[in-house]
Amino acid sequence: MCGATGEVRLDGRTPDVAAVTAMAEAMSRRGPDGAGVWSQGRVALGHRRLKIIDLSEAGAQPMVDSDLGLAIAWNGCIYNYKDLRRALTGHGYRFFSTSDTEVLLKAYHHWGDRFVERMYGMFAFAIVERDSGRVLLGRDRLGIKPLYITEDANRVRFASSLPALVAGGDVDTRIDPVALHHYLTFHSVVPPPRTILRGVAKIPPATLVAIEPDGRRTTSTYWAPDFSRHDDRKDWTEKDWEEAVLASLRVAVDRRMVADVPVGALLSGGVDSSLIVGLLAEAGQTGLKTFSIGFESVGDVEGDEFKWSDIVADRFGTDHHQIRIDTDRMLPALDGAIGAMSEPMVSHDCVAFYLLSQEVAKHVKVVQSGQGADEVFAGYHWYPPMGEPDAASLDGSVAAYRAAFFDRDTAGVQALAAAGYVATDDPSGRFVTEHFARPGAQSGVDRALRLDTTVMLVDDPVKRVDNMTMAWGLEGRVPFLDHELVELAATCPPNLKTAHGGKGVLKEAARRVIPSEVIDRPKGYFPVPALTHLEGPYLDMVRDALYAPVAKERGLFAPDAVDGLLADPNGRLTPLRGNELWQIALLELWLQKHGISGPAA
Repeated sequence: MCGATGEVRLDGRTPDVAAVTAMAEAMSRRGPDGAGVWSQGRVALGHRRLKIIDLSEAGAQPMVDSDLGLAIAWNGCIYNYKDLRRALTGHGYRFFSTSDTEVLLKAYHHWGDRFVERMYGMFAFAIVERDSGRVLLGRDRLGIKPLYITEDANRVRFASSLPALVAGGDVDTRIDPVALHHYLTFHSVVPPPRTILRGVAKIPPATLVAIEPDGRRTTSTYWAPDFSRHDDRKDWTEKDWEEAVLASLRVAVDRRMVADVPVGALLSGGVDSSLIVGLLAEAGQTGLKTFSIGFESVGDVEGDEFKWSDIVADRFGTDHHQIRIDTDRMLPALDGAIGAMSEPMVSHDCVAFYLLSQEVAKHVKVVQSGQGADEVFAGYHWYPPMGEPDAASLDGSVAAYRAAFFDRDTAGVQALAAAGYVATDDPSGRFVTEHFARPGAQSGVDRALRLDTTVMLVDDPVKRVDNMTMAWGLEGRVPFLDHELVELAATCPPNLKTAHGGKGVLKEAARRVIPSEVIDRPKGYFPVPALTHLEGPYLDMVRDALYAPVAKERGLFAPDAVDGLLADPNGRLTPLRGNELWQIALLELWLQKHGISGPAA
């Protein structure tokens, strides 16, 4: 885990090392343990380090291998790096560190661009060939680690966070009208390669971007999950599937224990996190540190789920920490969480994750977390309707998905955004239709799961984990996004996943490991009662942001629409019960927090 950045010149000039340094410094919280900058020829790299593997200076970045003529700056962890190191040693390579960083360099040298197919892990990297000036950028299969890019005719810059690129200067910060349509329609998710800013893109998951010495650019996708049924599994029983899922998850959890520092676990008390803790205990982990968060209750809204996490902690004898958050910590934490967002994210879970990470980082530097299970194993309420006959056709499945997931239709978008600032057609509907139409997913459930696993999950829950943990120098690992587990789950019959109120196959597998009362409980969530409804100082913050001079100058939203939402701040909810006022306010708060001003278009 770390923050990586760099610049590639396309015009024959030397890189702007000062800008690269500024971009790296903007990510100091992602990597509080070290800093470095390297420049040669047309390329400069910058890095902020979080020490997890090889705590010595031999593992520092940017790392340069003079013998191979390669340099690298990257963010992530390669869980099978020891196996790869042994293989490379057998091919005659010698190592000067015990880091996974050096393994990346030598793997690229030996196997070329397709070395990524041998990696088990999360990563976003920039590898530089010293003599030719070729640069290879890449991102892991499920997009767990972020990689943003901005470019013009003279240079390309990249970084682990969008605000870092803004800190480097010379970025077009006008609002992208298509991205704004996605934000206001697709539950605030902006699919890659777009971001909310015109001048910044993000490299999609499972993607390599090669910048050749002559300036040519090639982009390739090296992995995609197949959501069709496999002949060699057509005779599997429900028990066969449960055993296969559990075996794959065991491997995924075990892989994510690799570290030269202690590894803990987040424990909400739900099925997903409880199963991870159970499997760690089953594998012999003792003294495992686990963490749960709770807030003050408001009215009839409970502020914690300690009842459930305590059951699991007691069953497996973990070193459990209940983290209780007083209401007076919420407002300043909300400001900090917005500052930690690489892109605007409306989920109230962000502030819970931010505060949880702040406390967890006092005890460990790495945690396993249960994010991803709902998307991989069909845990949300909109998946069962996708299996109805009306949703079997392409048009039917698009209509069913839109009805459940989209915040508003295009007319609603046009009524909310100021004239000229948002796409006037329906790019969000077109995006879903095109994604659903791709081969490899024949049923409505399969189409929705593929879209959510490869897009929504990446740019909402997974990004939330990365941004909020890294704000405190904490590495979050997500075993449910082990690519082999995702591949297995994708081939599982949809009815097994949607059974038992969702995640059926996972729940039944979990009964072999964790207490049934945790499995059969109502579906939980990160309870943040103070943010459930906008009132008091939270409403004041929203009103101040939307009426601020910079917001009026930007002119992003129709004034009468803003006035109407503020007049009834909790009266307009999206189909997923998101607050419409909070959605537009969060975007404005994020822009202001990161110093982005001026007209939107």
